Amino acid sequence: MTDESAAPVSSGRRGRSGGGADARRAARTATTITQAGFIRRAIKPYEPFTDEQLQLIEDNAEIVLQETGIDFYEDEEAVQMWKDAGATVTQGNEPRRFRLRFPKGLVRSLIKTAPREYVQHARNPANNVTIGGNNTVFAPVYGPPFIRNLDEGRRYATIEDFRNFAKLVYMLPSLHHAGGTLCEPVDVPVPKRHLDMIYSHIKYNDKPFMSSVTSGERAADSVAMCELLFGKDFVDQNCVMTSLINANSPMVWDGVMLGALKVLARANQACVISPFIVAGAMSPVSTVGTLTQLLAEASVGIAFTQLCRPGAPVVFGTFAASMSMQSGAPTFGTPEPAFVTFGAAQLARRMGVPFRSGGGLCGSKIPDAQAAYESANTLWPTLLSGVNFCLHAAGWLEGGLASGYEKLIMDADQLTMFQKFAEGVDFSENGQAMDAIREVGPGSHYLGSAHTQANFQTAFWRSSLADNNSFEQWQDEGSKDIVVRANAKWKQMLRDYEAPALDPGIDQSLQDFIAQRKAVLPDSMS
Repeated sequence: MTDESAAPVSSGRRGRSGGGADARRAARTATTITQAGFIRRAIKPYEPFTDEQLQLIEDNAEIVLQETGIDFYEDEEAVQMWKDAGATVTQGNEPRRFRLRFPKGLVRSLIKTAPREYVQHARNPANNVTIGGNNTVFAPVYGPPFIRNLDEGRRYATIEDFRNFAKLVYMLPSLHHAGGTLCEPVDVPVPKRHLDMIYSHIKYNDKPFMSSVTSGERAADSVAMCELLFGKDFVDQNCVMTSLINANSPMVWDGVMLGALKVLARANQACVISPFIVAGAMSPVSTVGTLTQLLAEASVGIAFTQLCRPGAPVVFGTFAASMSMQSGAPTFGTPEPAFVTFGAAQLARRMGVPFRSGGGLCGSKIPDAQAAYESANTLWPTLLSGVNFCLHAAGWLEGGLASGYEKLIMDADQLTMFQKFAEGVDFSENGQAMDAIREVGPGSHYLGSAHTQANFQTAFWRSSLADNNSFEQWQDEGSKDIVVRANAKWKQMLRDYEAPALDPGIDQSLQDFIAQRKAVLPDSMS
């Protein structure tokens, strides 16, 4: 598909206006996508750790912050801010590397200004999401340099792939958030590609999205583009981006991430503070040791957002995986990362901030049974632990190296099941079904009862991809497995895609900004 043929997207509420008739015409003719809405969980989170065990982890993390400390690298402004706040600073073993140690209670006291939940605004207000509380927001895969599909196999991703994924995510109701780096478009120079990615999120989708965080300058470009879309004052007072900020585990915060964090937090945009931990390599092999280090690293990042701007929205995050002690490769869907997710979720609730973790993670190279099992074994703890923001919920393959077209469709189908499960059990009069029991009585069946007839369309969750027909019917229809069916579905979705309307004046403002920025940025691919 070509991106230029699609109609633009947006609310058209703010920014430079123009072409009102064109905007109204586009709004009238745009396809309406019915979204499921973010999940409001009616089930209680599973909490395997006792208060005494959590207190032990918190006490140990305080010891780490006081005695071992956290390194800050290549950001002297951040170091000075911490020094002014009361941290002890010593020179590290490299120039511009400093070891920070924190008096007991300092970090926790700063975190108190962080909100327990916040609204991230989409350009279509119907797609706003509330992150925190009893809510779960599913966002797609983030970051892979490769894509995989049934027709081409594995190859480097392009900007056309990014646009395709943006369109598909828009059309999938079980994905509540557009995400961020859906894949790395390697055909666009690194210094410029963030502009095309943010524009694609704005043009082809109307769900909330994420900032570029690969430098402070690119984060600032993301904020500027949002100001053109929403208006500068609106962005200053409201969250319009939730973005991923990774600690360089073990126990290092580097200048790249700190630079993006400062820009976003000062602009009142949400940062997901996520230590990137593969247990056994970046943290101890034990669950409690990993949770201790994770809490220490994340607490410092969360507190730093509040040093930048008290009250700025922030999310406690973790990427939880273990390592094969035989090969050194990360492994997914195993018990130990599940316990890290459960424990970190409990720690986040005690801290009073939203929590990010989980996803449809797998190490499989293709969307096979291994991918399905590992993804399911990661998504169940995601839902049951009470994760608020779930990145990588759909499309993840090969340990995060590939974005899968078919995997995106298969995962999104399963997410509708998790959405149904999160609703809990219906105890209304209809749910009690006493009228059906009285009507049918002993020795008959419920197929023709009034209650069954009234509820048969919504009684049970049903997959849109799974084949539950007889063997003969399946064979007559081509013996297609679920990957083949998913392949046909994403192709049909792209053929049917119509972009939501974007005010032409806003669109032109964004294109002008991108042209101006690209004119001064280098074409170097690094």
